[in-house]
Amino acid sequence: MVQGKRSGGSPRWLAAMMLVVAIGGCGDDGAGGGTPESRDNVTYVTAFGAVGRDAFVWVAKEKGYFDEAGIDVTIQKGAGNVQNLTMIKSNQAQFGALDFTGAVIQAGTGKFTEWRAVAAVHQQTLVSIMTTDGTGITKPVDLRGKTVATGAGSVSELLFPAYAKLAGLDPATVKLQGVQATALTGLMAQGRVDALSTFLLSRKALETASKKQVVVLPYSDYLKDLFGNAIIARADLISSDRDLVERFTTAALKGLRYTIEHPQEAAEILNRAEPTAAVPAAVGEIEAMKPYVGGSPGHFDEARVKAGIDELVNAGLMPVGLTPAKVVDGSFVK
Repeated sequence: MVQGKRSGGSPRWLAAMMLVVAIGGCGDDGAGGGTPESRDNVTYVTAFGAVGRDAFVWVAKEKGYFDEAGIDVTIQKGAGNVQNLTMIKSNQAQFGALDFTGAVIQAGTGKFTEWRAVAAVHQQTLVSIMTTDGTGITKPVDLRGKTVATGAGSVSELLFPAYAKLAGLDPATVKLQGVQATALTGLMAQGRVDALSTFLLSRKALETASKKQVVVLPYSDYLKDLFGNAIIARADLISSDRDLVERFTTAALKGLRYTIEHPQEAAEILNRAEPTAAVPAAVGEIEAMKPYVGGSPGHFDEARVKAGIDELVNAGLMPVGLTPAKVVDGSFVK
């Protein structure tokens, strides 16, 4: 005889067990993206450290966008194009961010070719001349006879001669001083150089350090078809697992859109993950990059990619022969 059975009904213990099974079966197939065994584990390397321009990947992680896509992401802090491309090449990272123009030059000269950009973070290059009030520099030709500090070996240094020539300035009349990128703001704030050639996202940091108004002369005024940062993936991963690349790209771009729409919250998310990332500085970078993200985040215009390659070839930074298909796969951004 079974105890606890009601007339015309099921045993109480059986009903309870069925309820437990029903509840337990609801948890693994929802927004969490499946069981741990079915999830993809990838490593992503930021463009440079933990700063506002890279906040979107931490936002995508905290907001659950990667989780919804069935992806577990390990975020590593990058140190510029060469290190990031080396990590991609050696499969230490499957995805990353970097300066697209610098990466194109690397591909065009045959140094790093194992990657493809899958989404544009910035629709134009953010490389700019920055100086402070009192230097007398308000236009490119004012740099004649001046000292300009730039990151040694950086895309800023590589592009300066092309920018100068297009702006009507003989680059030979400017003393270009290559230094550690982390030293740039201090050199300008201390008045040890006349200007910087760097990314305009550092504007807020320079204003804070110098306590002066900052003058910005964007390279994009003359080099109009060069993109800024981009999200990249290993080329062989695109070939072998397009679904993973699409899920990753979609989640990252959701993070980018949220970051642009909520700079303060995004900066706070970044600070919680990386306490050395000061919230005001991160907010300043996010707000500065907003106009460059554009109305269709992630989109690559192939004609502009081709025109940008031509600009780099004409500047003598790489030989002819590179095609957009060798550096971009725009099919992941709808």
